[in-house]
Amino acid sequence: MFQIRIHGRGGQGAVTAAEVLSVAAFLEGRHAQAFPSFGSERTGAPVTAFCRIDEGPIRVREPVTRPDALVVQDATLLHQVNVFDGLRPEGTVLVNSPRGPADLALAAAVGTVLTVPATALALRHLGRPVPNIVLLGGLAALTGVVTIDSLTAAVHERFPGELGTANAAAAQEAYHHVEAVLREERAHAEAD
Repeated sequence: MFQIRIHGRGGQGAVTAAEVLSVAAFLEGRHAQAFPSFGSERTGAPVTAFCRIDEGPIRVREPVTRPDALVVQDATLLHQVNVFDGLRPEGTVLVNSPRGPADLALAAAVGTVLTVPATALALRHLGRPVPNIVLLGGLAALTGVVTIDSLTAAVHERFPGELGTANAAAAQEAYHHVEAVLREERAHAEAD
């Protein structure tokens, strides 16, 4: 079972991201579940959403405490919430930031840590600073948990029309951004 925990703030679409990711998994013939956890329901308050994906039925119904992947929709949460709590040693972390992991003092974090300028991509494609779907595109490239084709199909299902097209384009750009970063990291590792 692959488990994802999404940390965001109210209004950034963490809950929608988990739901869209689960639909992408369903479209690939797998089982998935998505659900949120939040306190006060106000814009800007910390929100956590969870998604599980597996080949068979998922019986567990509790929050994800040992994630394989983390998505951090707002880098300010890195200093307000223990987002790394329970992350598996080989886990992956994707952070919404135009700055690199070293600039965010995340170079020593466990597993693979990458950043994506998701808010900037969302503004360019959607005209709104909602990074959720953008980050899913990056997550698909980083982990392979779903394909970009399944993800964009799920995006179009959730957001019909122009909004779906814009979100899908933003997700694809993030996907290609992460692919390029991973290629560059592999090239540096091979050169060393």
